[in-house]
Amino acid sequence: MSTHPKKNLTTIAITLILLHSNVLTLPAFANVPQVVPAGNRLLHQPRVPSASATRTRAFNRTYEKKFRRILSVLKRENRLIRKIKKVAGLYNIDPIHILGAIVGEHTYNYDSLDSAQGYYMKALQYARIPISFQYDGEKVWSFVKRPQFRECHQEETSNSRWRCYELIWNTTFMGKVVGTTRYPNTPFHRTFFRPMFAGQSFGLGQITPLTALKMNDMVSIVSGLPKLSSKDASGLYKTVMDPDKSLHYTAAVLRDAINAYKKVANVDISQNPGITSTLYNLGNPWERAISYRNKRRIKPSHLPRENYYGWLINERLEELKEILQ
Repeated sequence: MSTHPKKNLTTIAITLILLHSNVLTLPAFANVPQVVPAGNRLLHQPRVPSASATRTRAFNRTYEKKFRRILSVLKRENRLIRKIKKVAGLYNIDPIHILGAIVGEHTYNYDSLDSAQGYYMKALQYARIPISFQYDGEKVWSFVKRPQFRECHQEETSNSRWRCYELIWNTTFMGKVVGTTRYPNTPFHRTFFRPMFAGQSFGLGQITPLTALKMNDMVSIVSGLPKLSSKDASGLYKTVMDPDKSLHYTAAVLRDAINAYKKVANVDISQNPGITSTLYNLGNPWERAISYRNKRRIKPSHLPRENYYGWLINERLEELKEILQ
């Protein structure tokens, strides 16, 4: 019987990476997970990426001004804070994780609106805009029906399925010629999920469309919200722009990161908002958990480290906690 080495390698990669992840409760471990203590491991803040610095200078702001601005907005929004606490409870996480993710996004990646009401208004605007997720005229939902993605259709959760699509894109299409088409050397989310002027991430937690689709099952199960569809881009944007709904996706991303590190590396990061914020900023927590596990096998005492984004959250933790009181 003939074999296909490339196909076998792809299958092995998918098997290793795509662990079942959309669960809120995990099976008991043989060993008690090591708890990552609160606080920063690094004495000084890591360098902030140049893209963030450029955006901040363009609006004649500083990170400190942006940090103070989002804190000011949150302090005025009592209803929003109550909602954050309620949603955090549903996903079994401390609300400080949600707050950290929001503050980090608005300090480094986005200028906050003056109130939560501004996000509601933007949600209504996006609902009226005809948007589709596509590349070169081909819709993403049609693209992933190609035979290269066959293994992905067997995945049981939206998270593992869309992560599989992303992996196949990276290994088979990105920067390569397939058939007669040369595909761009850009990530999956940038290629298919950046329609017109819409940008890449939206709402209070700056959720990307791909992230929302990954968290689809968890959010639907926990919150009861209708499932999103890659065929309805406008509806997806309306959802992630609505603070009441987008908070569920932010919470799900954080819950997923905690699950990944506990299940893959037997490490509990739930006591360190700087680490969960770091993973919220970087994305792909399951793949990062695998990488961390491999490092820990060489050096068992090694603990996850925060990036510039997570470092800020740990450094200003007491100020964030005051908002939740």
